Amino acid sequence: MKYRLHLLVIFLFLSSNLFAEKPNIILIIADDMNWDDCGAYGHPSIKTPHIDALAESGLTFQHAYLTANSCSPSRASIITGRYPHNTGAEQLHWPLPADSLTFVEQLKSAGYYTAAAGKWHLGEAVKNRFDDIFEADTAGFILPSGTGENPGKMVAKSPSGCEAWVSTLQGRPKDQPFFLWFAALDPHRAYEKGALDPPHKSTDIQIPPYMPDTPEVREDFRLYYDEVGRLDQYVGQVVEELEKQKISENTLILFISDNGRPFPGDKTTLYDGGIRTPWIMKWPAGIKAGQRSTSLVSSVDIAPSFTQLAGLEKSDRFEGTSFLPIIKKPTAITRTHIFAEDHWHDYEDHGRAVATQTWKLIHNTYPDLPNTPSADAGRSPTWTAIQKLQKSGGLSEAQQRCLSKPRAEFELYHLKDDPFELKNLASDPEHQAILAELKKALAKQFKETNDYLPSKRTPDEFDRETGAPDHSVRRRPRASKKEMFGTEGPY
Repeated sequence: MKYRLHLLVIFLFLSSNLFAEKPNIILIIADDMNWDDCGAYGHPSIKTPHIDALAESGLTFQHAYLTANSCSPSRASIITGRYPHNTGAEQLHWPLPADSLTFVEQLKSAGYYTAAAGKWHLGEAVKNRFDDIFEADTAGFILPSGTGENPGKMVAKSPSGCEAWVSTLQGRPKDQPFFLWFAALDPHRAYEKGALDPPHKSTDIQIPPYMPDTPEVREDFRLYYDEVGRLDQYVGQVVEELEKQKISENTLILFISDNGRPFPGDKTTLYDGGIRTPWIMKWPAGIKAGQRSTSLVSSVDIAPSFTQLAGLEKSDRFEGTSFLPIIKKPTAITRTHIFAEDHWHDYEDHGRAVATQTWKLIHNTYPDLPNTPSADAGRSPTWTAIQKLQKSGGLSEAQQRCLSKPRAEFELYHLKDDPFELKNLASDPEHQAILAELKKALAKQFKETNDYLPSKRTPDEFDRETGAPDHSVRRRPRASKKEMFGTEGPY
């Protein structure tokens, strides 16, 4: 009954005279930005005035999650509205299959002009879903192929990936509503000095307790902060251009990241540093300014929400739930759990997670493997510092968690009491009831979404200690799932 009432409210909301005109939609995707690395989420010193202004002008979600801890699988899930294992592109660099349904062509069918600018990373087969694509240089996120130990650097000619955002907005047809997929390269590695002027200072840096606090780590973080700051400037340019064109009022902006910070213990893990995302929405015509919501929301919910905004019925292929009731009422509940997945990313791994606002359960289905960071993070000064301190016995237990093997099969965390997920409560007798409850939720999700445990393991493409590429198995472009395993489904 409550669900039907929510649908009725949304129908009346979208059918009113105020919203008779379809809203323009802009999705801004940061590349490897942690959920709380901006002032809007309480960071005291990082320079994100434009992202913070988005939050002040709209609605900020406190408990927003991604379905994947890895770049292209996360994006594939967003654009198809499906969990990663059902996209045919759940491993890094696997392209989306040609028969994928995306929300983009559905928006086109509703009269929208559609364009993508910046990082693509979804393969060639679905590019025709957009009217225009202005793709950023892949050197900004893919290590070039080669035969030597140092085959190249991940540095693009247009390093931010945001350079075409404003020109895309300026060049749109003026007689159609539009959907724009704006995908940054910032703050993806590799880092170079000069991304932000003036730059951040070493004293601005906040080091989480699962990383060592050394001068090398602080400098690594400082360069990361500068790329977040550069991204923030482009967000400001988009908002300014909307105001110049006098279309800001009925343009919805959703700002998120594709996964967490590219540091050991964050990106490619199922901790909050890997799967939790900033989620800020501005829409003057439809969202009251300065609101915050503690309701759960997942990136798999974007597709059904955007198509509903366009007046379309939800596709049966979409596995998410519309978050539009939360836009109308920030305390509305559209889901009780979020689910996230861990798949191959440079190195083999496999796992699942379920979370509420208070609890998270991680199931490490390959517990024999260490939680090795992505290869770009594995070539970082932070990883070098961790390895050096590990040899000298200078790491805390939390700072060794990317090196430890075997891992616990199950990890249970109280997110409010333990926001850095340092104390695993899975074996604690006092928490067996919540452990059983979350295991049951994972099992239900596994069955309802036709999840599976792979029958084969995928070889690592980099050395787990040095991050050096293994040219005996590594090829670019990477083969598709169909080419590797003969199927786009379970293997």
